[in-house]
Amino acid sequence: MATALETHTPKTEIDLSVQLGRLRLKNPIMVASGTFGYAKEMADIVDLRALGGILPKTITRDSRPGNAPWRTVEISAGLLNAIGLDNDGIDYFIENHWPYLKSTGADIVVSVAGKSHEDFVYLAQRLAPLGLFAMELNISCPNVSGGIDFGSDPQACYNVVSGVRAVIDCPILTKLTPNVTSIAQIAKAAYEAGTDAVTCINTVLGMSIDWRRRKAMLANTVGGMSGPAIKPIALRCVHQVASSVPVPIVGVGGIATIDDAMEFFVAGASAIQIGTANYYDPMVSTRLIEQLPGAIRELGLSSIRECVKTLQISSANPTKPQPGSPK
Repeated sequence: MATALETHTPKTEIDLSVQLGRLRLKNPIMVASGTFGYAKEMADIVDLRALGGILPKTITRDSRPGNAPWRTVEISAGLLNAIGLDNDGIDYFIENHWPYLKSTGADIVVSVAGKSHEDFVYLAQRLAPLGLFAMELNISCPNVSGGIDFGSDPQACYNVVSGVRAVIDCPILTKLTPNVTSIAQIAKAAYEAGTDAVTCINTVLGMSIDWRRRKAMLANTVGGMSGPAIKPIALRCVHQVASSVPVPIVGVGGIATIDDAMEFFVAGASAIQIGTANYYDPMVSTRLIEQLPGAIRELGLSSIRECVKTLQISSANPTKPQPGSPK
């Protein structure tokens, strides 16, 4: 039975705010681009202003019809997609989507992608007068021609980030691909170019086959795999970047529960984005915000920041595979 003192003693206030370079979030739970529409689609069931940040669908310089169907295939532990950045372009976004997004009072992080360095700079110049909360550079989409070129070459990454940094004042996130030999090298280039944080990770290249017809399920043949299947890969990437580069990290990849979220924080992410889980559990993000204080108290801490990068590495279990060890 609780004593009178225990009954009337208030619980310690938990601080959920996080700092990503110059970007301050009221809490670390964001929703990933491409999985939340333009927010209007979710407004009736999710308190948009409660979220740490909303990333609308990625926009490009010109309108894109995307890839031919099939563009999505459900797999045993997630989703395979080859949407191809289907969107109406920057002009339509500014004239039609931005007024609504601005009116929500939510913190909006605009996601952009380009086919060239010049595209990214142009998009930043067009968006600069809007006074954005933040921008995410999608240099890692595997479903468009050249989509991961800027995320797989350190110099190309540096050029894009520095070029955008020169024409826009808002905080920048740079979204990285796991489809590289060393994600830490790309993160280092983005950091040195002036990004405020890196997002780890975009989808993992994969494919699905109908063996009876001997055809790929996706019209694009390959696509980006997301969902629970990629969580171990995403955690590995977050840990590698956190261990090598002094840049804030936004973790994404297979997050659906409070346990998933806390794993990313302990691995080194200061914030997270919820992606595929939004499709089958639209309330997941707000539920995680409600559950975070309890998880932080369980660790005996008083802020989410104290949880970040607290993974304890045993000397008997080195992070780098040794010669002859399983890979």
